[in-house]
Amino acid sequence: MTEAKVRLCVDHPLRQGQTVPLTEAQAHYLFGVMRLGAGGQVLLFNGQDGEWLASVAEAGKRRGTLLCDDQTRGQDLPPDLWLLFAPIKKARTDFIVEKAVEMGVRRILPVQTEFTNAERIRQDRLQAHAREAAEQCGATYVPAVEELAPLTRVLAGWDTGRLLWFADEDTAGAPVAEPAQKGGAAAILIGPEGGFSATERARLRLLPFVVPMTLGPRILRADTAAVAALTLWQASYGDWR
Repeated sequence: MTEAKVRLCVDHPLRQGQTVPLTEAQAHYLFGVMRLGAGGQVLLFNGQDGEWLASVAEAGKRRGTLLCDDQTRGQDLPPDLWLLFAPIKKARTDFIVEKAVEMGVRRILPVQTEFTNAERIRQDRLQAHAREAAEQCGATYVPAVEELAPLTRVLAGWDTGRLLWFADEDTAGAPVAEPAQKGGAAAILIGPEGGFSATERARLRLLPFVVPMTLGPRILRADTAAVAALTLWQASYGDWR
């Protein structure tokens, strides 16, 4: 049974006997913050090769090397579910990314809507946040966080074989018919704090791959709506069943 208390996401192939060089930031975290030394154990994953138990082969202030010993888990892959959301305040956008990783999505796409306040995001920072969330929640897969893109552009290039569940505040409390296609590739769209514009709602309702989604009788904040929508989809169609 492993005694490792630390999990680390690395950009390196993992297999038995493989050495893994550490970045300066990783070395500082393991040896300066967590106080690991030679022989210390770490759990590694890279989003492709499952989870591996590794030991510290070399420990320095700014560098280090780990050695893969044994695979502890195979590679897990979440359902083919994407999350599209309009960015909100920084801390709450971080929360949405974190919960999307924890609850199991394949891809995260920030979108610009008419009422989105944020004109830009730090994609690299959000991707790093997704990696940290995977490290903390025991996931072996890290979803890609895409650059911010206009919703109109995303819809124009949409694969019609992927259902888009549209969390429409106008349907709050109203029953919504289930689609004939329940399984397979899907995505969830969460709007900004101001909701979708009338033009956006009208366009979405005309698209054949869009399915209205109700999140109960109350209007929810955007970050709460994301968690609620992911919970409903996973419980009904995902790997929580």
